[in-house]
Amino acid sequence: MKKRYITTPIYYVNDVPHIGHAYTTIIADSAARYFRLKGFDTFFLTGTDEHGQKIEEAAKKRGKTPKEYADEISAKFKALWDEFEISYDKFIRTTDPEHIAGVQKAFEKMYQKGDIYKGVYEGHYCISCEAFFPQSQLIDEEFCPDCGKQTGIVKEESYFFRLSKYQDRLLELYQKEEKFVLPKSKKNEVIRFVESGLQDLSITRTSFDWGIKLPPSINDPKHVMYVWLDALLNYITALGYGTDERLMHYWPADYHLVGKDILRFHAVYWPAFLMSLELPMPKHIATHGWWTRNGQKMSKSKGNVIDPKAVADAYGVENFRYFLLREVPFGQDGDFSQKALIDRINNDLGNDLGNLLNRIIGMSGKYFGYAIQSHDVAKLYQKELEEVDAILQALPPLIEDMKWHKFLEELWQALAVANKAIDCHTPWNKMKEGKEDEAMALVALVANILAKVALMLHPVMPKTTQTIAQALGFRINPESFAKYIDQSQLLENFHIQKVPPLFPKIEEPVMVEKKEPPKKAKKEEPLITIDEFFKTQIKVGTIQEAKELPKSKKLLKLLVDLGEERPRQIIAGIKEYYTPEQLVGEQVCVVANLKPAKLMGHISEGMILAAKDENGLTLVTPKTRTKEGTPVK
Repeated sequence: MKKRYITTPIYYVNDVPHIGHAYTTIIADSAARYFRLKGFDTFFLTGTDEHGQKIEEAAKKRGKTPKEYADEISAKFKALWDEFEISYDKFIRTTDPEHIAGVQKAFEKMYQKGDIYKGVYEGHYCISCEAFFPQSQLIDEEFCPDCGKQTGIVKEESYFFRLSKYQDRLLELYQKEEKFVLPKSKKNEVIRFVESGLQDLSITRTSFDWGIKLPPSINDPKHVMYVWLDALLNYITALGYGTDERLMHYWPADYHLVGKDILRFHAVYWPAFLMSLELPMPKHIATHGWWTRNGQKMSKSKGNVIDPKAVADAYGVENFRYFLLREVPFGQDGDFSQKALIDRINNDLGNDLGNLLNRIIGMSGKYFGYAIQSHDVAKLYQKELEEVDAILQALPPLIEDMKWHKFLEELWQALAVANKAIDCHTPWNKMKEGKEDEAMALVALVANILAKVALMLHPVMPKTTQTIAQALGFRINPESFAKYIDQSQLLENFHIQKVPPLFPKIEEPVMVEKKEPPKKAKKEEPLITIDEFFKTQIKVGTIQEAKELPKSKKLLKLLVDLGEERPRQIIAGIKEYYTPEQLVGEQVCVVANLKPAKLMGHISEGMILAAKDENGLTLVTPKTRTKEGTPVK
């Protein structure tokens, strides 16, 4: 039997589940359900990533141990997926003993192979992203390119993975496997990153304890493993790598579902680790975009983060699943709004699907006592059958490329054929004309189209489609899929049952939106009076001392004599343009009545004036030597 192995990323337990987590998981769940329906032996993995400095700090803030905190948040993920009836086969946690043993086994193998060596690491580290970045990738040479937060210089003993060794093999992989990264547009980003040059990767830490220790055979207890090495290995430790390997026949993974923010880890680091372990490559890294809300980036401060449970409680899990997969092309960013969700429910689901089922139930009951036969369908409505068959046969490649938006869009074309057939052939008129056989065949045609659509839609809306199957008198299972989709057969004599309307119309938003304060009209820059200008005290000062500020690429610490009892300490962002040696003895103009501020832990008691253009930055200085403290007027 053919197999499929599908994974979500394991979700980091620094916070509760949000819409991005739900989106990835629902895509993976839909894929798993589809392949099971196709008769594949399918294994679907999800879980939580629970180690690292960020978790240790989050736990400390809440007065908990890291394990207590991880237990709490991991349970929330599992509870939500269970409530959503996500059909995972295993929920892994990186604190599981089997995972820890498997990771240590992998580390030991890479170490013995010579792909791991000991050295000293010094570089820019972002705690929020749990990642190192070369200076060339930083924003303003200081800030994280992924989250924008300030990085810190870390210098510590570390074990390194020889990532640079695998640069050429990675590029060969991308060239050979056209669909290794989906969608294809994302693969170009990965190629550019690797072609820019790979540096060996620091894979252990000594500055915190919450992580997997190195294997006992290496005997270096002060080190814990880099959280991303630990996390990525879950995809094989979940199958028993290094412990009980009976499930390893599912490897390689067919689909790793990931968000675009973690593409580099999955498309660069992970294949390199696998090459070192001499394991096959995953088939596809399927990468989706991010979600915004009403056109705005989601953030806690704005109060617009989407709780997937709240949406599902308000509108139904099945409707939510359909919306997420239908609303945005896979790989692109999507926007969530209640209006868009309601439009999808009322139009796509209510009008196109639900109303079609209602019409068939009504006509079958009115004309035929709910007893339907399909024996004349092929003879009388061959054109419509061929149209629908062509639509259905084109759908599997879309699913295999994770193009769920396009898949649903095309599937709905089959419903359009059914609705058009009713409007064109008017079964009520055929009944009046005594053409009962033609009317019966038309009702059977539409019922069969609905049955086929339900089979294809089942991975996305499993409960809704079971209700449709119940109404049409068939079962959704691999046998039905093979019979009605693969072999294009029709339902035989069957009875239609009445079911309640599937998608009651929604008139108004169900969830209460947080109202933002009205935006103030943009004003022109105000003019100031001469009196207001004179409130600013600018004085001439002489720089007595200048020093570099540790860990900063831009700031210098200056002592400036303004003719007062003591010199002022001023923190100035001019390090890119002046060295400390150039500044000592120079005169500058200082805003002297500025409220003191703290910059990187140091008090700044004023501001130095400077001018900046395309040629660089120049300090504003007196033309001739001037007494310290002289006011600038």
